[in-house]
Amino acid sequence: MKIIVDDLSGPEIAAFIDDHVRDMRELTPLESKHALDLDGLRRPEITFWSVYDDDALVGCGAIKRLSADHAEVKAMRTASARKRGGVASLLLEHMIAEARRMGFARLSLETGTAEPFLPARRLYEKFGFVYTDPFADYTLDPHSTYMTKVLG
Repeated sequence: MKIIVDDLSGPEIAAFIDDHVRDMRELTPLESKHALDLDGLRRPEITFWSVYDDDALVGCGAIKRLSADHAEVKAMRTASARKRGGVASLLLEHMIAEARRMGFARLSLETGTAEPFLPARRLYEKFGFVYTDPFADYTLDPHSTYMTKVLG
């Protein structure tokens, strides 16, 4: 598998992100949905990666700069056919390394509390993320949980 910085201009990644946003809307009430669409992911404070296995798009993820030393994981998604196949672990390991390289001291994220988000929460726990209070512009929300990792 290869991980590339993606400018989000291709139709395949556009469809992948559209599916992600649609899935999040189905799982989470609109007022609790924090998934970014293509325009949101194209902002200058975001670095976006796509994961390919040969020519097949199998995953994506992004880091959003919140401050000089704090960033947020955004848009983590694995293709349905590749779930639990190591794509997310490979990508998250890459994103943590890149966050360190970019000089961030902390990496945080928001994810859902519903049952379908349990595999994501377990993945983040496996990589040393711990539960924390809301950060940045987030507020307490029964549909959201917040996690952070010191990158030391």
